[in-house]
Amino acid sequence: MTETVTQYRPAGDAGKGDTGKGGWGAGRRRAKAARDAEFTAFVEAAGTRLRRSAYLMCRDWHLAQDLAQQTFAKMYAAWPRLRTGTNLEAYSRKVLMNLIFDQRRRRSASEVVVAELPDHAGRADGSPELRLALVEALARLSVEDQAVLVLRHAEDHSIETVAMILGVSESVVKMRTARALTRLRALLGDDLDD
Repeated sequence: MTETVTQYRPAGDAGKGDTGKGGWGAGRRRAKAARDAEFTAFVEAAGTRLRRSAYLMCRDWHLAQDLAQQTFAKMYAAWPRLRTGTNLEAYSRKVLMNLIFDQRRRRSASEVVVAELPDHAGRADGSPELRLALVEALARLSVEDQAVLVLRHAEDHSIETVAMILGVSESVVKMRTARALTRLRALLGDDLDD
């Protein structure tokens, strides 16, 4: 009678060095690689949009990049359950807005971040200066009003989508939009007429 000796192999080594069966570990690695490829494609498609939205909310490209990266990190951690049956665009916006709200609560309400000090000299054609004035006026609104205006007008989402992203009712979105636009027009004053 011959005795067979089985060598102990830790669970983490399953599939390593297996040439005969392909191994359980190889299948898991292929599945993870496929999930990572899906996530990478999503990041490439949504990255610019998220950074732009974050910039409109915080007016700092570096902070906008950080917020977009934090959004992707949170989504990657939950990717296995998000990748099927979830509206990834809406979910990413919801995560981003929550991060912005959290960041804004931590930062002083009076602190305004600008990359460069604006030059208030006369405008030649109005468009770059008007955009700067619009971004400055937007920064003076509450973070909730900023979120509604960015999602509704900069990203052109429906009232229903904005309500879902922000977790409020459609009537709240309508009320905030009207109030924020009125306040924005008052802040812009003569800049809007040029």
